[in-house]
Amino acid sequence: MRLPVFFILLTVILNAMGIGLILPVMPELIREVNGGDISGAAIWGGLLAASFAVMQFLFAPLVGNLSDAFGRRPVMLVSLLAMALDYVVMALAGSIWLLLAGRIFGGITAATNATATAYMADISTPQDKARNFGLIGAGFGVGFVFGPMLGGLLAEFGTRAPFYAAAALSLANVTLGWAVLRETVTDATRRPFDRARANPFGAFRAVARLPDLTALLWVFFFFQVATMVYPAVWAYFTAERFGWSPGLIGVSLAVYGISMAIVQGALVRPAIRVMGERITVIFGLSVEVVSLVILGLVTSGTAVLLLIPVTAIGAVGAPALHGILSRLTPDNAQGELQGVLTSVTSVAMILAPVVMTQTFAAFTGAGAPVYMPGAPFLLAAVLMAVSLVLFRRRVSPRIA
Repeated sequence: MRLPVFFILLTVILNAMGIGLILPVMPELIREVNGGDISGAAIWGGLLAASFAVMQFLFAPLVGNLSDAFGRRPVMLVSLLAMALDYVVMALAGSIWLLLAGRIFGGITAATNATATAYMADISTPQDKARNFGLIGAGFGVGFVFGPMLGGLLAEFGTRAPFYAAAALSLANVTLGWAVLRETVTDATRRPFDRARANPFGAFRAVARLPDLTALLWVFFFFQVATMVYPAVWAYFTAERFGWSPGLIGVSLAVYGISMAIVQGALVRPAIRVMGERITVIFGLSVEVVSLVILGLVTSGTAVLLLIPVTAIGAVGAPALHGILSRLTPDNAQGELQGVLTSVTSVAMILAPVVMTQTFAAFTGAGAPVYMPGAPFLLAAVLMAVSLVLFRRRVSPRIA
């Protein structure tokens, strides 16, 4: 593997680790700097996650366009250096406001994924592009598996240890990038910076040009919000309900990530071949609904650990839904569709942490009408059921 390709993959892995790294330690870290109970910590955790997602949504097009104008190399290296600084700020934060500032700054630096993807496109031959883009997806998956695991294990040395480790890795990546990263934007391919192209809301205008997909886009949106209950409240839920340590929380998230990778890599194609896309989506959504209901009501931590791989089976529905959306879209609008799906996912990433953590707090706080830490999973089950019903009504067997 060429060094520039290795560097890009390492960058993507570190970005993904940055998202997952703080999940296991966040309940303890928030209570450490802000006091209060786990319900209050969850509310702040939702706001921190949403602020990260907002910044990533707003700045990804901007960072991408800056790299078109000024080059991939300087934008990548500056962003990675800023990422290392963000981890240091998070490690030293003595107040909730510094944590918030760190998450805002972290969301901006996480937008380097757009530049990393553009750089990979620059250095790939037409024959290698699909494979190399697949490597980027795999790199993100690896990072999101090892991020929570590393965060949980390092938390045994203190809640700040994961952030110091991430800062060291980021600085090492900057050093490697300085040595191996060559500029790929030439005078012939460079284009002036244009604020219009940096507008993150541009993709939403494309929805009006895809009227036949409106119902399916709602299916996709409800599905995304529901599945994001896991990163939003898993650490708070398992700590409150089962008394899990950050280490066990991290391992459980890693098991979920590995299970998802196995399902996506080994089960999706056979499922679609045997059942077809429509039935695969219905099967996946149905498994998700049942799994979320069980998680909402379960009282045994051992049962939850055993349920994690089963829950991941529901992930077979997402690629099949993507396939139907793509098949119903004209060939000359495929890129537009992907832009819309990315924007819808971004909105879900902003809304889900706030909604799910507020629900958790409402049913675990002092004034809760009934004590139910699993309430967010029951809410997610309702949203997933809405997605399922809407899909069955709008997608007939002859279409899919």
